[in-house]
Amino acid sequence: MLPRAVELCEVGPRDGFQFETKPIPTDRKIRIIRALGAAGLRRIQAVSFVHPDRVPQMADAERVVEALPTDGPTVFSGLALNLRGVVRAADSGLRAVDLSIATNETHARDNANMTVADGVDRASEMIDRARSLGLSVQIGLQTVFGYGEPGDTPLDFVLDLVATFARAGIESLSLADSTGLAGPVDVRRVVRAVRGAAPGVDLVLHLHDTRGLGLANVAAALEEGVQRFDTSLGGLGGCPFIPGATGNIPTEDTLWLMERLGVPTGVDREAVSAVTRDVAEFLGRTLPGRLYRLGPAG
Repeated sequence: MLPRAVELCEVGPRDGFQFETKPIPTDRKIRIIRALGAAGLRRIQAVSFVHPDRVPQMADAERVVEALPTDGPTVFSGLALNLRGVVRAADSGLRAVDLSIATNETHARDNANMTVADGVDRASEMIDRARSLGLSVQIGLQTVFGYGEPGDTPLDFVLDLVATFARAGIESLSLADSTGLAGPVDVRRVVRAVRGAAPGVDLVLHLHDTRGLGLANVAAALEEGVQRFDTSLGGLGGCPFIPGATGNIPTEDTLWLMERLGVPTGVDREAVSAVTRDVAEFLGRTLPGRLYRLGPAG
C-alpha cells in the first residue's frame, strides 16, 4: 500500500548550487528559495556552513538564511560538517541542521581523509551540540547502497550506525545512494532492515539518478512506506569524488511520478518547473531533469 502523502525536501539550493562554478548572486539564491517555498515545498536545504575557500558558492550562507522567513510553514535547514558549522547554523537562526557521514571506509578516506569511526565520533559530538542549541537534527548516511560497486558497504555495519544514531535523539535519518548504484531490490532490503533497527525514527531517502534508476527506486521505497525524499530542482548536484555522478532525482520528475500514482505532495509541479527553467537559463545549460523542459503545458 502506498503512503497517503509524501513530503519532499528540496536540496538543490545546497547540494545543487555548491557544484556550480558560475557564481550565483545572493539575491538570486534568496528569490529561488522563496519561490520554492511558495510552490509548496515544506522542507528546503538552503545552504551549507563550510569554509568559503573550499566551497565558494556557500560563502554567503548567513546572508541567505537571514533573508528567509522564520514564521512560515517551510522548514529551512543547513548542512554542517563540523562543530563550527553547527554553531553557525544555530547563530544564523535556522531551526534544523543536517549532518552527513560516510559509511564506506574507501569513501571516507576519499571524501574526508578519515575513517568511518572518526566520522561517527565527530557526528556524535555534533548531534549533542546541535541539540543543546535547540536545533532539530537529521543525520545522513552516505553510500549506504555501495561506493565502488553495489553492496560494498556492509549492511550490518550500516544497521549498527543506524541504531547508534537513533538513540542520540535525531529527528530523521537519511539513507543516501550517493553513487546511484542501488536498484529497487536493494532499496526494499535496506529500508526493511533500517526500519527494524530504528522503528521510531523518520526515514528519508536521498537518491541519485546516475544509472537511471532513481524514480524506480522511489517507487520501490513508496511501496515500503517511505514518505520523505530528498529531491533537487532539475536534477542539479553531483559528487566530486564519484566519477560520472549526477545529481539527485529531479524534483519535477518526482512530483510527476507522485501525481501519476495518486500520492499527494502539496507541491505545485509547474511552479517548481518555472523556477528550474529560470535556473537553467541563468546557468546557460540544459539540466538533467525532464519535466521542466516541457514548458507550462507539460
